[in-house]
Amino acid sequence: MVVKAVVFDVGETLVDETRNWEAVADAWGVPRFTLMALVGYAIARGESHRKVREWLDIDVPPLERSFDELYPDAEPCLRRCADASLFVGVVGNMGVVHEAGIPTFVDFVASSERWGVEKPSPAFFERIVAETGRSPHEVAYVGDLVHNDIVPALAAGMVAVHIRRGPWGYVQEPPPEALRIRTLDEVPAVFE
Repeated sequence: MVVKAVVFDVGETLVDETRNWEAVADAWGVPRFTLMALVGYAIARGESHRKVREWLDIDVPPLERSFDELYPDAEPCLRRCADASLFVGVVGNMGVVHEAGIPTFVDFVASSERWGVEKPSPAFFERIVAETGRSPHEVAYVGDLVHNDIVPALAAGMVAVHIRRGPWGYVQEPPPEALRIRTLDEVPAVFE
């Protein structure tokens, strides 16, 4: 396998979303434990976390705040990849406001809002390949959600790397052709 570019999802891959979910619960006036339990229930049912707003009968948009909690292994991983002469990108289903929390030394940072397309759309993964300027089989996508990150990356001909962290990463089982990691400390060595 010859990976020349690695692109990372954001939420629960590079960024710990715990404080963000707590802020959402507080803004909605919902006990934090209740919100977390309902998000877990949605995950277990294979539904989007957006379903929680419907269950709670909340008709307000999601809280827009920038991420401020990179996982401790995130920036060192991004640096190792850059030092290994890999093209490094960061993009996920998020608003433009979330792009600001990503280290600026990577080759590109983008958002589904900026691109006007969300995962798991094939167009999202085509855009990743175009941004890297590489062939699909030379591009790895690292993410925690099997249905949003791993399966569509494989369908696009990319190398898919499933990180087992965050609620989705622990509950969902990736297909056997995906590479599996437990920490970003395993990147880029996982490509060797």
